[in-house]
Amino acid sequence: MSDVLPSVVYQLGLGGIGGFIVGYAIKRISKLIVVLIGIFVVALLYLGTRGIISINYDELWDALTSLLGFLGQAASWLIGLISLLPFMGSFLAGFVLGFKLG
Repeated sequence: MSDVLPSVVYQLGLGGIGGFIVGYAIKRISKLIVVLIGIFVVALLYLGTRGIISINYDELWDALTSLLGFLGQAASWLIGLISLLPFMGSFLAGFVLGFKLG
């Protein structure tokens, strides 16, 4: 028990601080990202209506099905994920706090 406690406290502290920093930074740059995505979507819509670009729907569906096949293998990641629960929990709490304060 005494060997496990310092490791968990270290993970909680590091995760909380890291989450706060990431949440604060994401809050600050989120408006810029949303504006850039909006400009990109509007540009694609404009180019699509002018006939400059076209979408190959067969390739799009093939890419989506291969992505879903890859996600089916994600169950093997579960063991590694369980060992990171203290870090992820404190990271998430720090992220929410940093996002709220940012």
